[in-house]
Amino acid sequence: MNGTPHDKVALVTGAGSGIGLACAQALLRDGWRVVFVGRRLAPLQQAIDAAGDPWGDIAARALAVSADVSDAEAVRRLFDTVAQRFGRLDLLFNNAGVFTQPMALEELPLERWREALDVNLSGPFLCTQQAFRLMKAQSPRGGRIINNGSISAHVPRPQSSPYTITKHAISGLTRAAALEGRAFDIAVGQIDIGNVATDMTTLMAQGAMQADGSIRPEARMHMDAVTSTFLAMARLPLEANVLTMTVMATGMPYVGRG
Repeated sequence: MNGTPHDKVALVTGAGSGIGLACAQALLRDGWRVVFVGRRLAPLQQAIDAAGDPWGDIAARALAVSADVSDAEAVRRLFDTVAQRFGRLDLLFNNAGVFTQPMALEELPLERWREALDVNLSGPFLCTQQAFRLMKAQSPRGGRIINNGSISAHVPRPQSSPYTITKHAISGLTRAAALEGRAFDIAVGQIDIGNVATDMTTLMAQGAMQADGSIRPEARMHMDAVTSTFLAMARLPLEANVLTMTVMATGMPYVGRG
């Protein structure tokens, strides 16, 4: 807990589970007003309730909104809701994403490819568009956008072409938005996370496919390592920006992968 609540407003997509849930809760405990966004309302409200209420005003500082980030109209309504409820937006965490079932590139069904594009790339793009519009118009002007890029924004895992391709594209979105945003006090950066301990990575600890086709257990790190790194980026004054940051399990096969 940072000590006292403040007026800064954050929006976190994919806030019902995993990294999004942990980071949204960390922001709430750090004094932010936080909009928890996901497709299903119940897990979002449960995440808010589980975060605790350090100052006794959680109903005023936290809001759960069900929205499909791949739907342009739903995203527009989401940001209209933020503007109406809180009057501004200081931080957007583009976190929502989907994995596809591991399979050879040539066997990937078109619908799985399009789903990855819609959620992993179009979603952050649409949210960034609306965040820019709000951050440019509000007073004081500006804000911060953090994209969840993943280790796959740099190197692929075997049989993960849709996820890898969309996460490489997130790096392009980060840089393009950082360039366009800097004249308007909008700082855009990216956090690339590798092997955090969540339900999604349980199988990695038992054995994950390596570039040479072997199956080996991989090291994981505690979620606290991610939230503390994320908060360090979120708390920066707008005159400073972390363009890219990697936080990963020390023992995971990243450097030298392949």
